[in-house]
Amino acid sequence: MTAVGPLDAMFLLGETREQAMHVGGVMLFELPEDAGRDQVFPDGGREFLSRLYQEMVGARTVDPVFTRRVRRRAVDLGYWSWEPDGEIDLEYHVRLSALARPGRYRELFELTSRLHGTLLDRHRPLWEMHLIEGVEGHRFAIYSKIHHAMLDGVSALRFLQETLTTDPDRTNMPAPYSVRTKSAVETPPLGSLVRVVPDLLGLSPVALKSAVRALLMEHSSVAFQAPRTIFNQSITGARRFAAQSWPMERLEKVRAITGATLNDVMLAMCGGALRTYLLEQNALPDKGLTAMVPVSLRGLEGQGPGGGNSLATLIADLATDERDPERRIRRVMDSTSYGKTMLSQLSPLQNLMIGALGLGVAGPAAVLPGLAGRTPPPYNVVISNIPGPVESPLYWNRSRLLGMYPASIVLNGQALNISVTSYDHQLHFGLTGCRRTVPHLQRLLGHLEDSLQDLERL
Repeated sequence: MTAVGPLDAMFLLGETREQAMHVGGVMLFELPEDAGRDQVFPDGGREFLSRLYQEMVGARTVDPVFTRRVRRRAVDLGYWSWEPDGEIDLEYHVRLSALARPGRYRELFELTSRLHGTLLDRHRPLWEMHLIEGVEGHRFAIYSKIHHAMLDGVSALRFLQETLTTDPDRTNMPAPYSVRTKSAVETPPLGSLVRVVPDLLGLSPVALKSAVRALLMEHSSVAFQAPRTIFNQSITGARRFAAQSWPMERLEKVRAITGATLNDVMLAMCGGALRTYLLEQNALPDKGLTAMVPVSLRGLEGQGPGGGNSLATLIADLATDERDPERRIRRVMDSTSYGKTMLSQLSPLQNLMIGALGLGVAGPAAVLPGLAGRTPPPYNVVISNIPGPVESPLYWNRSRLLGMYPASIVLNGQALNISVTSYDHQLHFGLTGCRRTVPHLQRLLGHLEDSLQDLERL
C-alpha cells in the first residue's frame, strides 16, 4: 500500500462528471504494406489488427503502475492510497473499435471526443486503450487515456516510447502496460510526505518573495491578472478534440530569426490563433490572455519528487491584445524568461508545491458551483509542450507511427487545453475543449497555421 502524492491527490479530489481528470492521446499508424492488401477484397488490415488485439489482451505481464487502483480507507485517515489489483481484466481495459465509413480524420476525432468525455471506473486501475481500425489511407489509430493521478504527460510518453522501435521489420512489440521502464513511477510511502514540509520551510525570504512575485506581479501577466474570456466559464462533460501537425523546421526558422526558444514560438503561434478565434466570436478582451504552462521536474532518468506527477508551473503572456506578431512574441519571451528565473531559485520540492498552487488556483471555480465565469480567472488557458522522440521515424509491429496527438484535461472555468508533443521533425498539436463552451474548436487549427505564417514573415 503506497500513498497518493499531494499533487496526484488534487486530480482525484477535483474530478466530477463534468470535469474528468484523465489525460490521453491518439497515435496514428500506417499499416504495413502487406496488411489487408493481399486479398481480392482488402479488409483494411482488419485481420492484422485483430491479431494485434489478441496479443495485447493476452499479455502475461503488466507493469505494476498499470495494475494499481485507488482506495480511500479509514485507516489512512481519509487519505488516498494505491493498492494492486491482483485480477486485472485486460479485455476491459483494452478494446477494439472501428470507424464508420469513410473513416476520415473527422470521424477519428469525433470518436476520440466521445471516448475522452467519459469517466474512468475508480473500481479498476484508471486507464483504457482503444485499438481503432478503419482509418482511411491504410491506417489505424490507438487512443489511450490514463488518470492524471497515475501519470503525468511526460511519464506517459516514456511508457509509449518503450513500445516503439526504429526497426521497421520488428514484430512482437509490447503494449505500454506490459513494459517495465527504468523511469517507472514510484509513489512515496505515506510517511515520506512529511519530508516536503521541511523543504518548504527552507524557503529563504528572498526565494519566498520570488515565489509570491511569480504568482502576483502584473508585469509577468501571472495569476489573477488574466481577463475574463469565453474560455473561463462553466463546462459540461462532453468534449471536442481536434489535432494537426506542423513541420518543426518552420518554427525553428522563426526561432533563429527572433532568438526565442522553440516553446516561445509555439506559445506565440497559439497567442495569434486565439486572438483571431476570439475576434471571430466578437469576444476578444482588451487585455492579453495568459497561459498556465506546466514544466516537468523529471530528470534524465525520469525521476521527480512528486510521485505520478512532478510538475512546476509558470504563467506566460500570450499578448492576444497585440496585433503585431513581432511585438507579441517579444512579450511571450519576456514572460517565460521571467517565470524560468523564478523557478530556478526554488528546490525541486518547492517547485512541486508551487506547481500544485499553480494548478490549485483554478480550484475554486472548478469545484464551487456557479463560480466559473463570475470571478477573474487565474489564467485563461493551459498550454503544455511535452518533449517527444524528435529524430527518426518509429514503428510498432511493422506499422509506422505518423503522428501522436495529446488529449488533456479541461476544467470548470478553464474550458480549453492546448497540448503539443514533438516527433519525427514535427510538432503535433492536440486541442481539447468543452463541446458547448468552446464552439467550432476545429477552426483554431486554421488559425494556428495563419499565426505561424505571420511569424514566418518577420
